[in-house]
Amino acid sequence: MPTTSPTSTATEPLWAKVIDHTRCIGCHACTTACKSENEVPLSVTRTYVKYVDTGYFPRTRRSFQVTRCNQCEDAPCVAACPTAAMYKRSDGIVDFDKSICIGCKACIAACPYDAIFINPDDKSAEKCNFCAHRLDVGLEPACVVVCPTQALLVGDMNDPLSAVSQIIHQDAVAVRRPEKETRPKVFYKGADQATLDPLGARRPDGGLFMWSEQGDMDHQVHSGHPGPWNSSAAAVVSYDVPHRAPWDWRVSAYTFTKSVAAGAYLVPLLLGALGFLPLTSALWGTQAPLIAMAALVVTGAFLVWDLEHPERFWMVLFKPQWRSWLVRGGFIITGYGGVLAAHLGASMIGRADLTPLLGWVGGPLAAMTAVYTAYLFAQSRARDLWQSPLLPAHLLVQALLAGSAILVVTLAMGGMASTAGEAATTGAVGVIPGALVACFRLAIASHILLVLGEATMGHPTAHAALAAREMVRGAYGHFFWVGLAAALLGLIAVGWSPVIAGTAALVGLALYEHAFVQAGQAVPLA
Repeated sequence: MPTTSPTSTATEPLWAKVIDHTRCIGCHACTTACKSENEVPLSVTRTYVKYVDTGYFPRTRRSFQVTRCNQCEDAPCVAACPTAAMYKRSDGIVDFDKSICIGCKACIAACPYDAIFINPDDKSAEKCNFCAHRLDVGLEPACVVVCPTQALLVGDMNDPLSAVSQIIHQDAVAVRRPEKETRPKVFYKGADQATLDPLGARRPDGGLFMWSEQGDMDHQVHSGHPGPWNSSAAAVVSYDVPHRAPWDWRVSAYTFTKSVAAGAYLVPLLLGALGFLPLTSALWGTQAPLIAMAALVVTGAFLVWDLEHPERFWMVLFKPQWRSWLVRGGFIITGYGGVLAAHLGASMIGRADLTPLLGWVGGPLAAMTAVYTAYLFAQSRARDLWQSPLLPAHLLVQALLAGSAILVVTLAMGGMASTAGEAATTGAVGVIPGALVACFRLAIASHILLVLGEATMGHPTAHAALAAREMVRGAYGHFFWVGLAAALLGLIAVGWSPVIAGTAALVGLALYEHAFVQAGQAVPLA
């Protein structure tokens, strides 16, 4: 019986591709044909051939892997895209619409196969789409047409007589990254595990690949990796194309400023609800919401700055794809900003009595502002380090740390006096509520414990373990350890210099955020 799909009808094709590596000769004809057919510019590719050499001279062999979009049944890029620029057709092809792409790179972070890139000419995301424009008029994809050994086959999985359907259902075939449960529709026949597993081969010494221009190495994810690889074979990547991490320091900075924005409002609200801080104080009435609003504006600026099409940011709010946590986060931040504006407005017109009521709405929105990034990172299914179920709790702790730290520094430098009856700690200049200092100590101690747990405990997958190794002992180790030392300094110094303590805590948090975000993208996927 033919294989059917929930998204297909009995007469509709379900396109799939078979790559027969018993026939592939690594000639790159598929790559050049794809570039010509789809006008793919230099420096990026929709399809390419990776080489891995295995063994020791003179007993060696070379294996190939033809790499492109896997046309997933459960496509992570489709769920992550905030504007539905990545979408799934009824025939199973995952296609894209450049006219509504905002260039957020969420699809790149989500793809477990490193198959999506930003076109340097038009700044929009693209990838292999099986040459859908050719299939729609009865033609085969360009790569299939030019392959000299018929190593590439495309066909209808719903047609039991098609060559692709017969190979898939009768021969031993494999898919890449089956643990991601994307149900890809690109099948590999006779492929070497050293090529299919992105951790199955080491990278060459010095990063020197055979006649391969790697270009600018900054912020690049290397093929292979420096640590122990997942194969006992003497396997080394001899040819590959450059791979870049999608999110740079601006995303790290955005997670930090967002913690400040959420925590600056959340901390005095919690202290007030527990009876440790009068909700008639200037700290609650104007200072905290002003700091939160300023940090929220900076957060939004970082978000827009990171887009390849910043002029299209409005589409996140007015053309939303609701499964995307970038969309949900955008609405959460917008709602939180509205509450902060209302809070400040009420204080300025002498209606401070309304601010506790606004806190009932602003508090949950502040907490959601702090933690939604955990769900955004979780949609990046390619990045195992970001899949921790403790990440929402850790982000909330980071917000409490950032909020209490910025308020401690502000009060100490501004010389604000505490209200009568409050326990207080004398700072460098001013007087700080004792409950705020206690909150700061508790938050920074919790953050340090969570960071040490991340660094010392085992991880469930090789990808997560390798990313953690890069964070603690690899390329981002100096950010991690300096950040941890700064956090410890903040914990120690709060008793004698709140300004130094708060500043050190903020610096330590920013450095840790950068190490965590960048190390999560440091593991090769292809």
